[in-house]
Formats: sequence, C-alpha cells, structure tokens
Amino acid sequence: MTRQTYWRRQLRRTVVLLFIWAFVGFGMSILFVEELNTVSIIGIPFGFWMAQQGSILVFIVLIFAYAYLSGKADEEAGVAE
Repeated sequence: MTRQTYWRRQLRRTVVLLFIWAFVGFGMSILFVEELNTVSIIGIPFGFWMAQQGSILVFIVLIFAYAYLSGKADEEAGVAE
C-alpha cells in the first residue's frame, strides 16, 4: 500500500466518522429533537435521551471504532507498532 493510498483511506475514515458524530450530536440532539421526542424509551423521550446520554455514548463508540480501524490500516500498510 502506498503512502498516498494509506492517507486517502485515513482521511475518508475520519470524514465518515466526523459526519456520523455531527449527525448524532447536532442532528439528533438539536435539529430533530422534537420528532425524536415522539418516541419514548422507558418513559423518557428519545430526543432528550440522545441529547443527554446517547450522543456521548455514540462519541465513545466512534473513538474506539477509529482506533480499531486505524490499527487495522496500520497493519495493512506495514507501519504498525
């Protein structure tokens, strides 16, 4: 794998994960909160839950996903530690 291919994949991965973060953090927690509040989980409106807990949990999952996927890419490129 060439250096250019490696960084192109890394950039694409970063952009996709940032898009997911922005959609969950801003879209589901701010823009679409009224629509999401029509759904209730254990008596808690889903939009409120996403704003308070869900977006944080998704962010943590994205951090681990980025670390795992970057590690795999490093192994494929032969630059793993």
